[in-house]
Amino acid sequence: MTRDKEPRLEEEVLSAAAEIGVISQLDKVEDVNVDVRTNLLNIVQGQADSVSFAGQGLEIQKDIRVQEVQVQTGRISINPLSALFGEIKLNHPTDAAIRVVLTEEDINLSLNSDYIRSKLPPLDLDVNGQIITLELQHIEIHLPGNGQIKCSGKVLLHEGNSRQLDFIALLYPRTSSQPLLLEAFHCTPGNGISLELILALMLKFKELLNLPYYELEGSAFRVKDMEVQKGSLTVMAEAYIRQLPFL
Repeated sequence: MTRDKEPRLEEEVLSAAAEIGVISQLDKVEDVNVDVRTNLLNIVQGQADSVSFAGQGLEIQKDIRVQEVQVQTGRISINPLSALFGEIKLNHPTDAAIRVVLTEEDINLSLNSDYIRSKLPPLDLDVNGQIITLELQHIEIHLPGNGQIKCSGKVLLHEGNSRQLDFIALLYPRTSSQPLLLEAFHCTPGNGISLELILALMLKFKELLNLPYYELEGSAFRVKDMEVQKGSLTVMAEAYIRQLPFL
């Protein structure tokens, strides 16, 4: 991260302590840099002009890994005592700009982890007045390049009887210049579903994707842009975070 001036001694002390504190909260990490901008008076008053956080190869918990993350806050209110001991505790939630890079392997490991699965409840669909439930069993994301995302997976379909449904979808993610585009969606041979169910599923996906923000661990995120490259996905988001790190 670029600096517009040399850091003060108190900034260096807080930044170094915060880096140690962040590392202690992670299972594994390749590199972490925390840059706290403040002064002695602001520290006493429990304030900081900004906090920048950058990390590479962060294993947040079992099966949850991020290749690269950058977080930039504006002026924040912090607990000065905890900051001196390496923990940036926010007295109040704050706005932040976030950039996250995920590899294809990281995405698939995370999506099928117990933690993420617990955050993905079954989907209830209204199909001509009948409630049909879809329960995700497994999902894989492939990033072949050309801005495409290929999803394949298995869901358990509950419509009176229960049966497994295999699917493949090809889409282009929402960016700052275009909405989400679905190029293809089909089921594997022998496991077809009705047109009405497909329509209900597409409407549910549209509803979820058009949410103004997404919540995770008490923080709120709004995706601004996504960049898909072969083997990796970069997400730029605005966030309202309650802690640092934000996961």
